[in-house]
Amino acid sequence: MHKPFLFILIIAVPLISCRNNPKITPTTDTDVATTFIRDILDNRLDDAVPYLLNDESNLQYFDTFREQYRKKEKAELDKYRAAEIIINEISNFADTVSIVNYSNTYKKELKNNLKLVRINGKWLVDLKYTFLGNL
Repeated sequence: MHKPFLFILIIAVPLISCRNNPKITPTTDTDVATTFIRDILDNRLDDAVPYLLNDESNLQYFDTFREQYRKKEKAELDKYRAAEIIINEISNFADTVSIVNYSNTYKKELKNNLKLVRINGKWLVDLKYTFLGNL
């Protein structure tokens, strides 16, 4: 009588524990940057939106990027999904602005800068720097 119950318990516990694995909310500039980048690489663009500085310019840049990204072939998207993030350098300007220079293992030669700003204690991605290059 105890063996079937034990067998069911052994099978059920891992399934239940893996089913609801909530995404941990990043709190540091580096964590927000890597989470944002990972969401982009994994083609989870809607998941990346909450990390954007919510202003008209950022949303326009992101919408333009989204349209371009959706035109990529599945094979290329799979390569991005399999890529690892490479953080080349993190530059901190005061305690409210950071620039993360990164690339990925799929396109190592392409180095990108991502500006993060801390507003009301929350780090957010400011795409204007990525596209315009100003602090």
